[in-house]
Amino acid sequence: MKSLKINLLLLVLLCTVITSCSKEDDGIYFNEINEAKVEYSVMELEILDIINAHREELGLNGLINLNIISSVALSHTTYMVETQLVNHNNFAERQENLVIKANAKSVGENVAYGFNTSNGVVNGWLNSDGHRAIIENRDYTHFGISIAQNSEGRNYFTQIFIKQ
Repeated sequence: MKSLKINLLLLVLLCTVITSCSKEDDGIYFNEINEAKVEYSVMELEILDIINAHREELGLNGLINLNIISSVALSHTTYMVETQLVNHNNFAERQENLVIKANAKSVGENVAYGFNTSNGVVNGWLNSDGHRAIIENRDYTHFGISIAQNSEGRNYFTQIFIKQ
């Protein structure tokens, strides 16, 4: 009987540990983002090209596209589509993930919603002092992009910049 009680107690303890350490169901698992093969849309590639052309016009270095950055951007774009909110929620976690997985020394992020063209979203960012400062930051060396549509076909954008 005593052995049964001990086994039952151990089972309860094990169940408690397993459930208390399980992932939260928020749909965002920052440490599980892998640098999988990223398939870029035409619009995403255009945005990367427009940003680099703008930087080069200013005498700044062009940025190198990294799939891991785009993967991290995709996690946030998906989150924005799911919550239907344009935001920078959980930026610290994305930043930490890029410090670990991309050797980032600093990280910047631009988000947007509703634009239908690559020129439109980039012009929107360039017409905003805060967004333009991120695009024109001479310290950044790499970047990534993600675009996703909500059920109404409206685009959500996340572009992340890092310095390695």
